[in-house]
Amino acid sequence: MTPVPAALRRSVLSHRAAFWVQASVLVVLMAASSAPSPLYPVYQAQWGFPPVVLTVIFAAYVLALLGALLTVGALSDHLGRRPVLLAALCLEIISMLVFMLAGSQVDLIAARLLQGLATGTAMGALGAYLIELETAVRPGLGTVLNGAGPTLGLAVGAVAASLVVASAPGSVHLIFVVLLALLVLQLAGTALGPETVTRIPGALASLRPRVHFPRATRRTALWVLPGAVATWALGGLILALGPSLVRSMAGPDAVVLTGLIIAALTGTGCLASLLLGNARSHQVLALGMAALFVGLAASIPALILHSAGAYFAAIVVAGAGFGAGFLGVLRILMPLVAAHERAGLLSAIYVASYLANSVPAVAAGAVAGRAGLTPTAVGYTGAVMALALFVLLCLLVRSRTSARRIQDRGVVGAGTAAARSR
Repeated sequence: MTPVPAALRRSVLSHRAAFWVQASVLVVLMAASSAPSPLYPVYQAQWGFPPVVLTVIFAAYVLALLGALLTVGALSDHLGRRPVLLAALCLEIISMLVFMLAGSQVDLIAARLLQGLATGTAMGALGAYLIELETAVRPGLGTVLNGAGPTLGLAVGAVAASLVVASAPGSVHLIFVVLLALLVLQLAGTALGPETVTRIPGALASLRPRVHFPRATRRTALWVLPGAVATWALGGLILALGPSLVRSMAGPDAVVLTGLIIAALTGTGCLASLLLGNARSHQVLALGMAALFVGLAASIPALILHSAGAYFAAIVVAGAGFGAGFLGVLRILMPLVAAHERAGLLSAIYVASYLANSVPAVAAGAVAGRAGLTPTAVGYTGAVMALALFVLLCLLVRSRTSARRIQDRGVVGAGTAAARSR
């Protein structure tokens, strides 16, 4: 991609200010995506819809998000970051208005469809924009926030909404009023920010639905991407079944705990991402997968014994793996591509991640009705542990192969030096 002319780089906001505006956009978008989850039982009690509607609402968001990622995910590589982000924020604002005025489950489905389109449209452009603005703050910080921002946002949205339910169950729309105000401010901030890329041909062609991993990433993605699948599959388990699991262990009155279980995963994930921001990429991935495996292994006896406290503790450990694991995937794959491929690669990673977040969770919800909630959660947990173990084994093989190559080079170098000395 050609450099941006100086005239385009000039803006009301500096690059530093624009970076923090977009970091806040990432957090608020993800907070808005998790905020409705603790509110669904309230809506269900008010409107009396069957449990299957909850699955439809969940699926509506994910399907719309995946549709956007598959079509407009790379559009900002051609049109620029700001136009795509402005469109996404407008869609998100409309979805907040629909939530505020919702009077039936049909309105909830419509709001989640709009929200999915907005989030899917924004993710690739937003992630690339943060990386391009990061030099004004600190090199590498954009990639760290791409890993930490979603987890922080998911935690904030879930906890805030659950607190609203506990303190004012008749005013559930208040959380959407706050989010709406923040999004309007962020829309203005994005409009005043700089553009970091120039327009290039191919915008219409980029709308063809596809998942594209650039050639330079494909071999590495074969063993790294299962790390993203493992982390987001765990996120799907907690978002879809976590509140029900907590209620089965702690009782139906544990309203705040339904949001805290999500925060136990995503909040510690955010903290781990920030703490490991300067560590080597392969070390971050290894630590993430190890923490994920250990935390999930500890969660199985907690589920079997119906111990809510032990389950929370186990999810906190797994949450560190959730954040570090996804950050490790981004840190390994993103440096392999050129600037004009960033949004497309991020969109492809998010497609795989959200498929892992949604499809197994919906299937688990269907199985839980027949097999039972706890056995389903235990089986799901075992599958995620297997993925984490696979990535750890690949890292071990890679480490040994690299060490052997270094040793062989040393032997060859010593032999060459000995021959010369003769």
